[in-house]
Amino acid sequence: MRRVLILTAPLAAAVLAVVVFAAVGRTSAASGDITAADVVTTTGHGDITAVPDRATITAGVHTEAATAADALSENAKLANAVVAALKAAGGSDLQTQQVSLSPQTDNGGHVTGYAADDSISASSGVAAAGGLIDAAVGAGANTVSGPTLDLSQQDDLYRQALAKAVQDARAKAEALGRAGGFAVGPVSTVVESAPDSAPVPYAAIAKSADASTPVEAGTQDVTADVTVTFAIR
Repeated sequence: MRRVLILTAPLAAAVLAVVVFAAVGRTSAASGDITAADVVTTTGHGDITAVPDRATITAGVHTEAATAADALSENAKLANAVVAALKAAGGSDLQTQQVSLSPQTDNGGHVTGYAADDSISASSGVAAAGGLIDAAVGAGANTVSGPTLDLSQQDDLYRQALAKAVQDARAKAEALGRAGGFAVGPVSTVVESAPDSAPVPYAAIAKSADASTPVEAGTQDVTADVTVTFAIR
């Protein structure tokens, strides 16, 4: 006589769960573990050395007088003369940096007079920067700062430095590959570090009238840094 197995609802659910679990286990075993893409990450540095071709100087005038109006008036006359001299000497991009007027006091806090200041910046080629300083001082400037030297082709030079930085990162990755027994593939990601493009200031002091103020260009480095991730094989 044939026996018939009758499953109650709870027992049927339990059997179904065992069957599903076994099926999932077989699927996982067949497909294998899922792993992240194989990559190697390195940093790269690139630099380009160039000769600065632009210089910026700032010339100022300081005047003192018994009244505020007199101090400012005398200061304006000198500042106008300095501006004219800077333009005549080939200065460009002239810009007023500061105009100030302040009272002068004694130890008791009593106002004894007023001081006025005006400063103007101007740019030129490096070779003409000394002439700008001399012209400004000759016209009445009694404070001078700079020159700040920079590169007119800063952006192009920085892009060249970026390319060198990526090449440097790949060279490091390939060195790791030779040591680790893997091949370096294409770039996966590149992260550029914030560039430091601040111009370099140089101290310059006005000389006596019988000698032109020297300004030496020297050299300036344009640098770039990147972090690069490469696929590996």
